[in-house]
Amino acid sequence: MSVVALVPAAGRGERLGAGVPKALVSVRGEPLLVHAVRGLLAAGCVHSVVVAAPVSDVDTMTRVLAFAGSHARVVPGGSSRTQSVRLALGAAPPDTTVVLVHDAARAFTPAELVKAVVARVDGGADAVIPVLPVADTIKRVDAAGRVAATPDRADLRVVQTPQGFRAEVLRRAYDAYPDATTDDAGLVERLGVPVDTIPGHPYAMKITTPFDLAVAEAILR
Repeated sequence: MSVVALVPAAGRGERLGAGVPKALVSVRGEPLLVHAVRGLLAAGCVHSVVVAAPVSDVDTMTRVLAFAGSHARVVPGGSSRTQSVRLALGAAPPDTTVVLVHDAARAFTPAELVKAVVARVDGGADAVIPVLPVADTIKRVDAAGRVAATPDRADLRVVQTPQGFRAEVLRRAYDAYPDATTDDAGLVERLGVPVDTIPGHPYAMKITTPFDLAVAEAILR
């Protein structure tokens, strides 16, 4: 089994307002990207990481990942998350059997969660995503802002990363559906392939706003 993690890190992170790509925003003295890649490799089951970076920041991200040696490779990303994942997937070794797609913004995902995703795919699942129950009531609204429906939250889940796939399945999904998406498992679902879920972890939160950044700082303390 050869496991490769793809990290789309070409986003600008406007909501953080840091003036640098989100993946290069520092938490406790190190970029989010460093925390994320270190966590993936610490799981012990990820053999290499391919990072898709903004074209202007390929050298910078290569430099900050020097600690990973040959286990991390940085390639130019695209203008969307989908394009970046596609480019990183194309750079994965041809003998890759399991692919993880992981957000750099989920920089503090525990190694145990990474191992659990890989183990489920290795055990026979085509696709696996970590999820958490929805704590808040959810409303669906129409274009005018009026409530159209209240879904039963018992059936709803918050999706995290890393999402894990048999490499052949993810490649087939990206070949079949060139349109943009924010969820790789959604592309696999469109193929008619079942997607398994496993329990996620609160530390796998996505850092999107300054508040999230403050929470991450508190977690590391």
